[in-house]
Amino acid sequence: MQAVLVNGRILTEAGILADHCVVLENSAVVAIIPSAQAPAQAARYDLDGGLLVPGFIDTQVNGGGGVLFNDAPTLETIAAIGAAHRPFGTTGFLPTLISDDLAVVDQAMRATEAAIEAGVPGVLGVHIEGPFLNVQRKGIHNADKFRVIDETAFTLLTSLKVGRTLVTLAPETTTPEMIRRLVEAGVVVAAGHTNASYATTRAALAAGLSGFTHLFNAMSPLTSREPGVVGAALESQGAWCGLIVDGRHVDPAVLRIALRTRPMDRFMLVTDAMPTVGMSDKRFDLQGREIQVIDGVCVDGSGTLAGSDLDMIGAVRNAMTMLELSLEQAVTMASASPAAFLGLADQRGRIAVGQAADLVLLDSTLAVRETWIDGVPVGR
Repeated sequence: MQAVLVNGRILTEAGILADHCVVLENSAVVAIIPSAQAPAQAARYDLDGGLLVPGFIDTQVNGGGGVLFNDAPTLETIAAIGAAHRPFGTTGFLPTLISDDLAVVDQAMRATEAAIEAGVPGVLGVHIEGPFLNVQRKGIHNADKFRVIDETAFTLLTSLKVGRTLVTLAPETTTPEMIRRLVEAGVVVAAGHTNASYATTRAALAAGLSGFTHLFNAMSPLTSREPGVVGAALESQGAWCGLIVDGRHVDPAVLRIALRTRPMDRFMLVTDAMPTVGMSDKRFDLQGREIQVIDGVCVDGSGTLAGSDLDMIGAVRNAMTMLELSLEQAVTMASASPAAFLGLADQRGRIAVGQAADLVLLDSTLAVRETWIDGVPVGR
């Protein structure tokens, strides 16, 4: 049966359309037409003057709703994380496992397969952030878990049967050949928690590395004589850079400068969210360490950053206010850009005919009023 969304404004690649409606059928957008042509037989949903935008895709979600993926890498945990983020406009996400034993990585990947096969809304794959990282840039990660990618790890990382696998690694801990093998096997590879040189990072890019996990954080900086990972990332015009826009992980001025160096659509918003999202309790345990939210940021007892308390609509609003972006630019960084990074541009990230009906309805204050995943309202 068809459904039609009427009486709203629609953010499309052609701009914001008024006096138009969106027709949905079989989980996809099948038409964007003048309101006067809305099919009479379709079920109607009144948008009440709100703004309809593409659903947000978050490639880095450690937790939410009081649960952390590492604590219990199960279908139930993934479902709880998705439910916690949907009220904030997240219609697609990668549950993210930070550095852990390979047995836990295996559990996370099998849980992701089970979640996708069970139809848990919004699950697009899994993000394995470590343990193939550099101790010099470990951040909150447990360096005792770090290891190199051997054949056992390669087999595991390439074992996901459904959905996308994103792996964050430090390029200096592996070889361009291994990165190439991962990419050829269908894995999306990003650099993060890395102290690599500019030359090493360039070699990784040439081998197929296509992303940078939380740009500027936990990576070798741009300096006058050694451009580092940051320099290679900003010079690259093709790779995608994830940005945590909370005003604390990176100074907004630094991000505004970065945005001037490369195509805007090669930046994407990520939350790096922890269990506190969607919860009033702003404390949790991370691998034996107590983490609390102070001034909107998750930190341990020593003040080390430990992910964020950020949600996607908050990231969109911050991108507009802190980075001086337009609504269209900020939403693109939350939808079309991560979709393209994951190789899903032909399926998700835009409101267009043939795209999945992943949609978010915003009010005049840019608060989320309703969310659809595959054409199904999933509420607040």
